[in-house]
Amino acid sequence: MAKSPNAFRTISEAADEVGAPQHVLRFWETKFPFITPLKRAGGRRFYRPQAVVLRKAVKRLLHEDGLTIKGVQRLHREQGLKRLAVYGDPDGTVTFEPEGGAAPEPATAVPTGASSVRLRQVLAELEGARARLEAVLSRTA
Repeated sequence: MAKSPNAFRTISEAADEVGAPQHVLRFWETKFPFITPLKRAGGRRFYRPQAVVLRKAVKRLLHEDGLTIKGVQRLHREQGLKRLAVYGDPDGTVTFEPEGGAAPEPATAVPTGASSVRLRQVLAELEGARARLEAVLSRTA
């Protein structure tokens, strides 16, 4: 029986979904404080669907878009969690609320249906291009 889309994931399930080994997810916890999992007794890690989306975003930015760890950290500082989540969920299928109980950013009106999905894809591509450009410019500065 499959889990509900809103169910918490174990580290092995999250690793499979993200496409990164478990030890990499643990390493990212040391570099990106915004992706800290929920820990139960005995140190077992559990991941919310939103946390999995953030890990997918980090993987994409590091491995596909070529950003450095510091580049992803800066992107988080400058654009926030909701913007970062777009890289892991360009279709916007997961309702994103930041971990740690912080108040969500105000919603903005967006078109619905197929046009909304395409706009999110284009936005994610543009933000990725911007991040890559900023990374290149910071190396030359």
